Amino acid sequence: MLSRDALRSGAYLDSFSDLPVETLWTAPRIEASLAQTLAQRPHGDSGPIWIFAYGSLMWNPLIHFDAHATATLHDWHRSFCLRVVAGRGSPDAPGRMLALEPGGSAAGIALKLAPASMNEELRLVWIREMVAGSYLPTWAPITFADGTHTHAIAFVADRNQSQYEADASVRTVAPLIAIARGRHGTNREYVVRLEAALDEARLTDLYIEQLAGEIRRLASAHK
Repeated sequence: MLSRDALRSGAYLDSFSDLPVETLWTAPRIEASLAQTLAQRPHGDSGPIWIFAYGSLMWNPLIHFDAHATATLHDWHRSFCLRVVAGRGSPDAPGRMLALEPGGSAAGIALKLAPASMNEELRLVWIREMVAGSYLPTWAPITFADGTHTHAIAFVADRNQSQYEADASVRTVAPLIAIARGRHGTNREYVVRLEAALDEARLTDLYIEQLAGEIRRLASAHK
């Protein structure tokens, strides 16, 4: 499993050895993306920075945070729209990685960063999420269970990247995820852990429920 030490040391890059070197973002490019995102923080927002966790950040955040709370992200929904040939996929059996696409909403966990360690934690998040530049870090509106709201950083799909796949329907992605595997484990495990994380937080996502169910059906059919 990906670890905090692997991010800090650069060892996490071993998991992406199947990717052409030129597709991996350099440290300066990652730092520039972080700086640009912070400069785009919505006017009127102040205080702690929140990160919206909707995938593996829910069960393996790696970063240190002050607090966490369930929240609803508005105007974006979960979508397995990123083709992966490393991590949880391979060139011979590409998988799909989770992102966010426009429209709808998504329930997840908001992570509040402590001001004293914010810079270091944001740097680790950027190293983790922007290794291949598949996402667009975006300030998006979230609402907490008590009705209060703010903006959080969410990593949404960059539709201009070569990894992006327009068809993220359950029918299309379930057979791919069911068989894909890489150095981080199976693609199927990612869906299983996400389903469990949502259940533990008492959150629901119909797309994930249907996808997990179809993957189980495919597994039973091949026994």
